[in-house]
Amino acid sequence: MGKVIFVSAGPGAADLITLRGARALQQADVVLFDALTDPALREFAPQALWLDVGKRGFCDSTAQTAINAALVKQAQEHALVVRLKGGDASIFGRLEEELLALAEAGIASEVVPGVTAAIAAAAQLQRPLTRRGLGRSVSLTTAMTKDGDLQALKSADTEVFYMAGRQLAALGRKLLEAGWPADTPVAVVSRAGCADALASDTQVSGLAAAAMLHRGRPTVVTVGAGAKALPQAAPKEQKPSLARRQRQHQSLND
Repeated sequence: MGKVIFVSAGPGAADLITLRGARALQQADVVLFDALTDPALREFAPQALWLDVGKRGFCDSTAQTAINAALVKQAQEHALVVRLKGGDASIFGRLEEELLALAEAGIASEVVPGVTAAIAAAAQLQRPLTRRGLGRSVSLTTAMTKDGDLQALKSADTEVFYMAGRQLAALGRKLLEAGWPADTPVAVVSRAGCADALASDTQVSGLAAAAMLHRGRPTVVTVGAGAKALPQAAPKEQKPSLARRQRQHQSLND
């Protein structure tokens, strides 16, 4: 029996992976990778067999049962298998199902944490998800339930909704129903952590307007305290240079 290491690749660019994750890739015999992982990560494991087991919403995807079976099969045939997941493996990554499948087969496993999309979006905008005196709690949730229902909550000072790009207009309506004021700040970021990331600032009442810009892109929506833009610092008064002060002094004497 081999071992499976779940490596969290981060939400976008390859250099967001952790050192521990990169080292695991360097030792891998087989890598089962998600759809949104950066192809540049292959440079860490050119010796490995790379198997695409990606999932994308509203697209043809690898069935979860097939992924579970592939993990078990590869671990039975190779010493080290890396399951490469986008973002952080434990955040909406179906990690539980895969851990259980390995445990039932008697295969050892390890999980390497990583950067999740909510954190990458906050970094992209330079807006802390928690704010002293303003935002003490953060909730991470999916906009769509397992049954395909759209839901919105008001359970924390900051709510971050994953996989909401196709439902922005409906999400805005649901947020109003959940009790968020119409003028609550909202930040929408698609492909957070990537070179082509896009960001929109709006309010709950205007969320639908961001739909076209972010259409077809993996998107996170931050609502509440963590979406509020930082106050702009007033420009500092520039003191004249020494040479300029000397010229001004000389002109006054003349």
